[in-house]
Amino acid sequence: MRKPFLTVYLNPALLKALEAYAKARAVPKSTVAEAAIASFLTPDAAEQQQAALSRRLDRLDRRADRLDRDLGIAVEMLALFIRFWLTATPSLPEAVQAAARAKGRERYAGFIEALGRRLADGRTFAKEVFGETMAPDRTAAPSPRPGPD
Repeated sequence: MRKPFLTVYLNPALLKALEAYAKARAVPKSTVAEAAIASFLTPDAAEQQQAALSRRLDRLDRRADRLDRDLGIAVEMLALFIRFWLTATPSLPEAVQAAARAKGRERYAGFIEALGRRLADGRTFAKEVFGETMAPDRTAAPSPRPGPD
């Protein structure tokens, strides 16, 4: 099949460079011109790198948004817990404070152990909250609450 014909006007210096390049590689000037035009019209390596970088930055931005959301959940959860604890927990008499501290250390050790198990399993509070708030059918019977780990 015959290629369409195109007439172009080049300045003399550019024409000399084209002729020298074609002669050095033993190819017709039209082949060099066609390759140059094709290269000009297709994305070059810099543009491809820019596009790849842009996609990667978009992914990082989405990750940062998720981290921001998760941090917001954690801060709100902690603030709500502290407010509830401070308003609902009565002061203890001096006589039972030592026993309460010992029980507190025991409970804290259990808490750290349960936290370690949850993190090892990949379960997180943020995932649970997000799953509960994004549930498609909120009229269904509530799922049983998981017991302490």
